[in-house]
Amino acid sequence: MRTRRLRPWRAGAGRPRHRRRGEANSPSRARVRASSRSASCARVPLPAGGTGVKTIEESVMERKTSVVTPERFASGMTFDQYVAYIGTPENLKREGSGRPRSDMTANLRAGYAAARLDDAQTAAIKWLAARPNGPAKVLVISEEWSSDCRRDVPMLARLAEAGGMELRIFRRDGQRFSSSHRPSLAEAPDSNADIMAELLNTKNGQTWQSIPVAVFYTKNLEYIYHYTEYPAIYQKDAVVGGLRGARPGESKDETQKRGDREFTELQQSPFFRIWACAGIDEILSALHRKVVLGPSA
Repeated sequence: MRTRRLRPWRAGAGRPRHRRRGEANSPSRARVRASSRSASCARVPLPAGGTGVKTIEESVMERKTSVVTPERFASGMTFDQYVAYIGTPENLKREGSGRPRSDMTANLRAGYAAARLDDAQTAAIKWLAARPNGPAKVLVISEEWSSDCRRDVPMLARLAEAGGMELRIFRRDGQRFSSSHRPSLAEAPDSNADIMAELLNTKNGQTWQSIPVAVFYTKNLEYIYHYTEYPAIYQKDAVVGGLRGARPGESKDETQKRGDREFTELQQSPFFRIWACAGIDEILSALHRKVVLGPSA
């Protein structure tokens, strides 16, 4: 895919992932409270075969020059800056996914307060970060309307802290919500479409602007690996698709209301914490493979 050089990102630019509106990876239609209990991670076995349909063409990042220069990376937001930005009028006036944005500041703060790496995860990221070719920088593409972003971004912040890595967060979208399968700055010049175009998720024969995306680089900004959207163990399309599916005798409106309610309950359940921890396990396993066996592993 082709990219073009961009002017440095501004606080108002950016967009993370894309999903079909109303689908499994679309943002929750209801505001969800973060779990109040500690999110310390228990060991969760990963399915054999890695991330399956979530795996993107990682070789794209290795074959060409990325638009993510040191200057561009530095222009992103820290986690604290991102959380503060979410509640600003500038952010809240941007188009959301299917409905107006709501202030998710408290949700993300609570998620961060609850997020904990377990001892094995902490030791693993420290070991990886200590390698000469290990991860030192993390670029995250996020939009707070996404339940996947609200679940994973606080954990990614904890991971960056534990590994002493520099974290920078970028919005996916500009003023308008992007549903493009091939995002470009020509379509959305106030977005981070050029970064997103390097990290599209391929699924069911189509490309998607799935978020969150977490890209791991060496200290010299050499690409190592990127994680997209949700851990494989979540099986989100099947789980959420099943929750939102029509039941016998339901009207269309009843199906939507029940599906919204059950998806909200899912986000408040212990399983969302399990999947947050599984995402970190998946990332650490992939980073180990890349650092130990090389970029093509």
